[in-house]
Amino acid sequence: MTEPWLSADDIASHLGVTKDTIYTWIAEKGMPAHKIGRLWKFQATEVDDWVRRGGAAAQEGSEPS
Repeated sequence: MTEPWLSADDIASHLGVTKDTIYTWIAEKGMPAHKIGRLWKFQATEVDDWVRRGGAAAQEGSEPS
């Protein structure tokens, strides 16, 4: 059975962040996402692997003082 494609709302809920954060991570941190027409779609396993590899971690030097 294939894994279902998730919407930005679904993946934001899965990760416990806002949809705006998801779009920022796509643009700035290379979050794995697939554009289908005007919509972004996600595979939870790809996103989970990306998070585990540190993809969502704050970049060094960007933490508030």
